[in-house]
Parts: sequence; structure tokens; C-alpha cells
Amino acid sequence: MSAAPAEHPHSERRMRLTLFAMCFALFMIMLDNTVVNVALPTIQEDLNPSISGLQWTINAYVLVFAALILLGGKLGDRFGRKRMFLVGVVLFGVCSVLCALAQTDTQLIAARALQGTGAALMNPLSLSILVATFPRERLAGAIGMWAGISGLGLAVGPLVGGILVDGVGWAAVFWINVPISVIAFAVAVYAVRESRDDTVRSLDVVGTVIVTAGLFLLTYGVIGANDHPWVSWNALGLIALALGLLALFCIWESRQEQPMVPLGFFRSRVFSTAIIVAVLVGFGLFGSIYVITLYMQNIQGYSAVGAGLRTLPLTLVVLAVSPMAGKLNARFGSGRLMAAGMLLAGVAMAGLTLTAVDSSYNLMWPFYVLLGAGLALAMPAMSAAAMGAIDPRKAGVGSGVLNASRQVGGALGIAILGSVAAAVTASRWADETGRVGGRLAENADRLLPLVEGAQGELIRRFAGEQVWPLAADAWLRGFHTALWFGAALMALAIVAILIGFRGLGARPAVQPDDADAVPVPVEL
Repeated sequence: MSAAPAEHPHSERRMRLTLFAMCFALFMIMLDNTVVNVALPTIQEDLNPSISGLQWTINAYVLVFAALILLGGKLGDRFGRKRMFLVGVVLFGVCSVLCALAQTDTQLIAARALQGTGAALMNPLSLSILVATFPRERLAGAIGMWAGISGLGLAVGPLVGGILVDGVGWAAVFWINVPISVIAFAVAVYAVRESRDDTVRSLDVVGTVIVTAGLFLLTYGVIGANDHPWVSWNALGLIALALGLLALFCIWESRQEQPMVPLGFFRSRVFSTAIIVAVLVGFGLFGSIYVITLYMQNIQGYSAVGAGLRTLPLTLVVLAVSPMAGKLNARFGSGRLMAAGMLLAGVAMAGLTLTAVDSSYNLMWPFYVLLGAGLALAMPAMSAAAMGAIDPRKAGVGSGVLNASRQVGGALGIAILGSVAAAVTASRWADETGRVGGRLAENADRLLPLVEGAQGELIRRFAGEQVWPLAADAWLRGFHTALWFGAALMALAIVAILIGFRGLGARPAVQPDDADAVPVPVEL
């Protein structure tokens, strides 16, 4: 099939409606990544789950999403991208209803896992449908809007969640998905034209099982590292097993006539660099945003709505810059935009290390602007570079690889940066309590979990008002270290971009025999 459909009646209208449907569905997925976090305290009051059950409300979705995202892209290539996308929309919407109606934490967790299955279909196929719909000269602009809406969903999640939970209740964060699903489904049915990879004659079942198990165990091991020591079977053991399975997957795929993931993708320096950057971006940005959210709510004392309102500069910049992504990409190339975005994000993370317990918002908002600009520049350029480097007939599985990399990177970022912050916090807390001595030093270990979670109200209640400044100082040390870690990852991403894109010029990042390939400027 070709990268874009031939001219046909209402093609411009169809393209616009297709972009709307894909962005609307992606917005719902990204919104769900953050909006549910805000509802957790209310869910705990209503359903009375254990702490583990509460964590699995989030983890079940993330695990299934990350494990099945490659399969979702491949199913679209094989059976039709429109068809499988619509299946994902329906599944996500129905499971959102089941989440809203859940009477126990077990029901909620099961529905969240099924919701992750729907997301694993929609996420990669929304991008591959754009590749199949837009002509090459307009693809970068469409991807820019797609990626911008993704960032918008993540950014407004806490604000939307806070408003819904405070005004209606926790079930509202799931009910909101229903009208979005209905609209996305209706528009997609009308506007999207079916596309598939006609060269795929069968599914690589063995490869599918191996890679799905590998991604599942890798994500599970990383998530488990938040609850267990890293040097334990629960963490390193599972991660090592997962990496072994992924290595086995590569060996298996290299011997298949119809592989699930064509390893030839990685012969492209552009595609390989985009995947490396996707992992680093997910790692650094997701991990940093996680600790920034804790800082605003637990240290500065903002409500979920208040914290969401104060991230509006980030959201507005993403909205303003994203529509320009296509023109910027055409003028400067994906490599330069990715590097510029990483630089801005790194400066923002480094700048936020200037914060203190009582820092003015005027200190923070300029760095939120920089972070938003970095996201809006880097994410569309990364997606455009990756998709422009492969045969568009393989767009579904290529998008799956890209998005799986970003998801795994995000899980690693939250786990590892969270662990780094906790370790530095614990060390500082031990030093401070040891210096003070007395009963505080004796109870330091018992208070440590509250300090690591920046639970100011509980610390004041159990240890006294005078202890909170010590606890906040210890937590800030960990917070700042995590931000420096994130900034270093952005610098590492820039190095990867400089190496991977060096000397490529403005030629297409695809092989010459890919007649339908989508050339995307990639120069540095």
C-alpha cells in the first residue's frame, strides 16, 4: 500500500477528521495515565483496598499496555489498522464503564487491565493510520499535532482529575472516557480508510509470546523495584529474565521469514537513534514529572486542582508549539528539533533544582514553559524520524516499537528516579536525625516512609511541627538529585542524537527500494 491514499473526493476533509479521531483517542489514553492518580485517595476511602490493591489500580493498566503494545501494532498491520483501532476504542470505552461501576478493588483492577488492552491497540495504530493517510509533505505536521495532543493529555490529567473527583466523585474519571470513545469511534468509522500490510501473511505466534512475556516481566520487575530492594529476585531477577527473553526474541526473529518485528528496522541509524531517545525521554521526563508532582502537592501543599492549574504554562506552550511542528521539522530537520527539545527539557529540570520548601511560583513557571517547549519540539520530531525511517507498510509494528520503548522508559524513570530520590532522602534524613539525637534519632527509621513520601500532615501529627522542616529538607535533597539525574539523561539523549544523525543530510531516512517511503528531513 502507499503511504498516503490517492486523491479522492473530500480527501482534505477526511484527512482532517482522521487526524481529529486519532488525536481524540490518544488524548483519552494519555489523560488516563495521569487522571486516575488523582482519584486514588477517594478510591481508597470508597472501596477500601489494601495499599497493594491501590497500587495495582495503576500497575495493572501499565503492565498490560506495555506488554501488548507491540502486538497491537502488528495486529493492525495484519488484519487492518482501522478495524483493530475501532476494536481498541470499543474495548477502552466499555472497560471504562466497568471501572466506573466497580464495587471492589478486584473488579477495578481487572477492568483496568482490560482497559490497557484497548490502549495497546489504539496507541500504536493511531500513529500508523496517520502514516497511511497523510501525504509525505504533510505527515510531519500531522505527527506534530498527534504528539502535542499526547503531551496535552498528560499535562491536564491532574487538573481534570481534581475537578472531576472534587465535583462528582472518583467514578467520573472513568465516565469521562465514554463520550470521548463514542465520538472517536463515530468519526473514525466515517473518515478513516482501511489500510494494512499486504506482505504479512501470518502472525509470528512464538515471537509474539516471547516478546509479550519479555515486556511484561520487564515492566513488572521495574514496578516491583518500588516495593522491593533492587538487589533481589523481585527486581533484578525478573529484569534479568525479561532481558533474556528479549534477547531470545531477537535471535528468533532473525531466523523468521515473517518476523513480528523486522530487525532490519534497526539497520537504520535514524530509527535506532529515535528508539534510544524514546527510552531516555520516557525515563527522564516521566521520572522527573513524577517527582515534580509530589513536590507541588506534598511539599508546597497544593491540592490536585491547584497543582494542575499551576502546570498550565506547560500545557499552553505544548498547545502553541505543536501545530508548528511540521513546518519546523521541514525547515530544521528532526535531529535538530529533538536536540533542541532535549536541551530545553534538561535546562528546565536543572532549573527546578533551585526550588525550596517555600519557593515562589514565579521561580517555577518559567521552567514549566521550557519543559513544555522541550516536549513540544522533541516528541513530534522523534515520532516523525522513526516513522520516516521505515517502510510505511510496516507502520503499525514500527509505531509499536517506538511506543513500547517510551512506555518502558517511563516505567524505568518512575522506578529508578524514585529510588534515587528515596536513597538520597534516607541518607540526608539519617544525617539530620543523628545530628539532633534524642527520641527523633530513635524513631528515625519508623518515620522514614513518611519522609520519603513527603507526608507532611502525618509527620506533623506523629512527630511534631518542629520535625517537618528536617523532613522536607531531606526530601528536597532527593528531589533535586532526581532532577539532576533527569537533566543528565537529556544530555545523554543529545549525545545520541548528535552521533545518530551526523552526516545524514536532508535525504530520506529510508532505503531506496522502499517506493512508498515517507521522506522526513533528518539532518543535523
